Amino acid sequence: MQFKNQKFTMTLLLAGFITFGCESDLALVEPAIEAKLEEETFSKSFNLSEIKEMTDFTNLRQGDFTGRFLILSRGNNLPANIERSISSAGGEIVKTFPEIGVAVAVSRSDNFLSQASTISGIESITPDMILQYTKEPSLIGDEQVIERGQNGISSRKVTSSGTPFNYQDAFFDGWQWAPGSIDAPKAWDNGFTGEGIRVAVIDGGFHSAHTDLAPNLDVASSLSTVPDFNFNEDTGTFWHGTHVAGIVAASGDGIVGIAPKATIIGVKSLHSGSGAFEWILEGILYAATPQSKGGAGAQIINMSLGAEFPIRDLWQEEGFRKAFQELQKVYDRATTYAYQNGVTIIASAGNGASNYDVERGLFKFPAQNRHVLSISSTGPTGWVLGNENFTQLAYYSDHGKALLDFAAPGGTLGLALVDGNFNRCTLIGTLVSTSGICAIFDQVFSTVRGGTNSSYNWAQGTSMASPAVAGVVALMMEANGGSMNPAQVKTRLIQSSTDLGKPGQDEIYGHGYVNAAKAVGLN
Repeated sequence: MQFKNQKFTMTLLLAGFITFGCESDLALVEPAIEAKLEEETFSKSFNLSEIKEMTDFTNLRQGDFTGRFLILSRGNNLPANIERSISSAGGEIVKTFPEIGVAVAVSRSDNFLSQASTISGIESITPDMILQYTKEPSLIGDEQVIERGQNGISSRKVTSSGTPFNYQDAFFDGWQWAPGSIDAPKAWDNGFTGEGIRVAVIDGGFHSAHTDLAPNLDVASSLSTVPDFNFNEDTGTFWHGTHVAGIVAASGDGIVGIAPKATIIGVKSLHSGSGAFEWILEGILYAATPQSKGGAGAQIINMSLGAEFPIRDLWQEEGFRKAFQELQKVYDRATTYAYQNGVTIIASAGNGASNYDVERGLFKFPAQNRHVLSISSTGPTGWVLGNENFTQLAYYSDHGKALLDFAAPGGTLGLALVDGNFNRCTLIGTLVSTSGICAIFDQVFSTVRGGTNSSYNWAQGTSMASPAVAGVVALMMEANGGSMNPAQVKTRLIQSSTDLGKPGQDEIYGHGYVNAAKAVGLN
């Protein structure tokens, strides 16, 4: 394999590599983004003389080689004296994940790979790279970030008198269709809020001062695995992680998350939607490690991110096949570690509109890794117009029994982009109203960075569906006394979800469309 100008630019993982995340507010949707990288021929070794370790993380480019290597041991334990062995081979160990038998190294000589490959106990050494996992929205109309206190929308006084949670006190009450579509208000009416349950969101930056996130955010446990950036830093005004976190556990100030009193742990493993495998791997392990051992102590992990491998198209390429297999093993070890620690991982299925039962030559990280629950997206077409087809599969959502576990509300711009209806509507809430293209309001309304500490916007994507399920699981865990292992979670979700489509597991809804009230034991 060959690298040029620090770009990981061959067919290896990326000529057909598709990445996905969410498409958002007023978005001109590009549901799947193909990584268009220069193609290079394969050679027998890496040209390490042209590669340097990445030190500038402010301008991440898809396909850039980080200058670091993921070392996978043959077993779950790293070989003894691995630091010394790697040093003798011309490299340096810079990080270890002994809980899963993985280390990270940098090269200090041109023949590092050939030398290191002979070390006993090492199964593989795979170069790490930057990929884009989520994407900022492109607009189909004027940007409509909602700032409380601006644009004629005034903030009412919010008191904290210790009264019971009342979701109808939210300033934007009446603007959210998604919670009602999964019967969350019934769970809230019966006192289930996810209180005491810890949910890690592995994503981009988190606006820690947001009035709807701050009450539930465990700042002390939140961290960034992206070098040189804090967990509450990112670029632009959307901030994917901030939007996702609000869907899980917005506190009810402006909007209501599915589990409005759950604890959020912000784990920043992406910057501007891009990141390295190492950063996401570290995020999973940190989130899944108990607090007593220095981790976040999460009970649930939400991952609204991912990458798609076209394995059938590139399987004949030895370099691709080897790298794919080894990266799959690395991530499987991480997700298995979480499972063994009693942590449930929930991930977005992806926005490529692919049926994985038909297009069998695809594999999606992390949605198809071991013990991960993968979520498809649904949404109405014309909610403000009176259409309540909330369980309709979103036009962009990936699906297929080979991929899916459950379905949840993720929103859709289908009314505009599929049906061609760009008419304007007025959304009338309990306290405040707004106007815009009707299709906008069929998306999911949640927290964003914006320009204040109380900014909100709409987005669509399986990235929005996954945190809805994470919130349902938090409610379910609370109802179960504060804990459930991943097997119990899946079983209870299967029992409580609405069986739509074909009886049993099907290609659109998996095991069903989640129902918060039934998940907590309410009929």
